[in-house]
Amino acid sequence: MKGLCRTGATLLVGAGIGASVSSLLSVKGGEEDERAGLLSRVPVVPTVRASEATVNAGGSAVVMKYGFPSLANIKTRESYVSSYDPRTRTASWVIERLNPASLRGPSDRKYCDFKEDESVHMFHRATNADYRGSGFDRGHLAAAANHKWSQKAMEDTFYLSNVAPQDPHLNQKTWNNLEKLCRSLTKRYLNVYVCTGPLYLPRQEADGKLYVRYQVLGRNHVAVPTHFFKVLILEQADGRGVELRSYVLPNEPIDEKVPLERFLVPIETIERASGLLFVPNIMKRTTSLQAITDR
Repeated sequence: MKGLCRTGATLLVGAGIGASVSSLLSVKGGEEDERAGLLSRVPVVPTVRASEATVNAGGSAVVMKYGFPSLANIKTRESYVSSYDPRTRTASWVIERLNPASLRGPSDRKYCDFKEDESVHMFHRATNADYRGSGFDRGHLAAAANHKWSQKAMEDTFYLSNVAPQDPHLNQKTWNNLEKLCRSLTKRYLNVYVCTGPLYLPRQEADGKLYVRYQVLGRNHVAVPTHFFKVLILEQADGRGVELRSYVLPNEPIDEKVPLERFLVPIETIERASGLLFVPNIMKRTTSLQAITDR
């Protein structure tokens, strides 16, 4: 991107995969070890001021500090902001802000039920019946456990517009571990902004051509993503700047022995695959640039 130097910057978390999205189609067997190279470059990211005073612990009033990755069908809830895709019956992205205050509170998941989003036209929304007997979990994009600060905030995460069909093993194991990692980072950073969404990536088939193919569920044809992404914007507590981490996981069972770092990808990988833009929005918040390098 214009004006963005990328030389010499490396991920703080160490080894990641620098392969293109087409090489992320499977993590079975020993294939991970055969992929080319470690991730050696990530974007230089800006220095920003500490986050503004908040209206509440994890509310949507300040969640869009770093802008909108896209501008279609924006929906604002108590605890997150999303962009809804009526073609797939899922969100294109969901952004939430985590900090220690948002992770504490009286809310209880047992009082929450998955529900249709009546703000979406009935032609374009998912129902619980679409998932019934499908073999897929109703996988949260903005996680319920991220918003214990308010019962209403937690309940809002159960709208089916904040859900996508997810492999049960992935949802309950590796994806859950990634959500826990996001929450654990609030111990080290002032704020953790998390953007989550589905991907529909091409596969090369027997004729040598690339095709985007995905299953749909139920009467409303809810799209089953081939992959999911998470982009983390981590605000340093001392105000020195932000760090970026971006993950892509296939929507299939993953061996829990595979470390989450294996799913790190350059932010441009997600931007190209999703049609979204993250770095330009962050750049608008900066007065100077700072490279994030290994310590």
